[in-house]
Amino acid sequence: MAVEWIDTHCHWDAAEFGSPTQAASLRGSAKQAGVSLCIVPAVHRQNFVAVRDWAHTHNDAYALGIHPLHALDAGDDDVAALDAQLTACRDDPRLVAVGEIGLDGFVPALQTPEAKAHCAHIYRSQLKLARKHQLPVILHVRKSADDLLKHLRQLPVCGGIAHAFNGSAVQAAAFTSAGFCLGFGGTLTFEASRQIRRLAQDTALTHVVLETDGPDIPPHWLYVTAHARAQGQRQAPNSSRELPRIAEVMAGLKGVSLGALAAQTQLNACRVLPRLAKLVLKP
Repeated sequence: MAVEWIDTHCHWDAAEFGSPTQAASLRGSAKQAGVSLCIVPAVHRQNFVAVRDWAHTHNDAYALGIHPLHALDAGDDDVAALDAQLTACRDDPRLVAVGEIGLDGFVPALQTPEAKAHCAHIYRSQLKLARKHQLPVILHVRKSADDLLKHLRQLPVCGGIAHAFNGSAVQAAAFTSAGFCLGFGGTLTFEASRQIRRLAQDTALTHVVLETDGPDIPPHWLYVTAHARAQGQRQAPNSSRELPRIAEVMAGLKGVSLGALAAQTQLNACRVLPRLAKLVLKP
């Protein structure tokens, strides 16, 4: 039996993939490589329709939310629009989560007291929507794990995915105890990423899902240094077709077969995003 993978995070509507025809061709390549299902998270109000349309056109899944990098420009009207979309799509089996939401502790513009307070308000508002609509969440976690967990303790949701997780073992345990899986992707493929690789080894296989975050977080074989990019060398966008090679690295670190890794990560994704199960089992 062929090995099948779920990419739990790929922004297929991103401009980096080129035209819709070019993006569709890449998605076809990913499917041929064994990536049977992708989750396409929204990042702001303006692409709610785009991710939904992609999922229905390509037999994928989607999430609706406001990304923390867009939270500073978002207001309560955007949250209300998200609520309206979640209500309108509540019977859509391809809607699997509220996401991508969270907090970002890296971008300088988001670190002022005023920006932090506003982004926390947008994040908390979306946690409340996840609770209202009984959906899991897909979290952006970048130098923000403790703050995310603090708000989750106050507004617990029915689990989800800590996307591109790169926190400590203690933080990882807190997320998994709250019903989350940890998302691992291209960073894992760099030998210099010792912390991530150690975390991947130490995290129980039942708490791992695989992702690309395409077009971002390229694996080492796509990565072009900042100096080379400045000299005009183009970096190809990361995409779901790279997931099987990323999985090979994960399987080596975990000491399991590709078949076992594919089966377990599929089970994990369906556990934390329950609506996926019907899509995975659909002929």
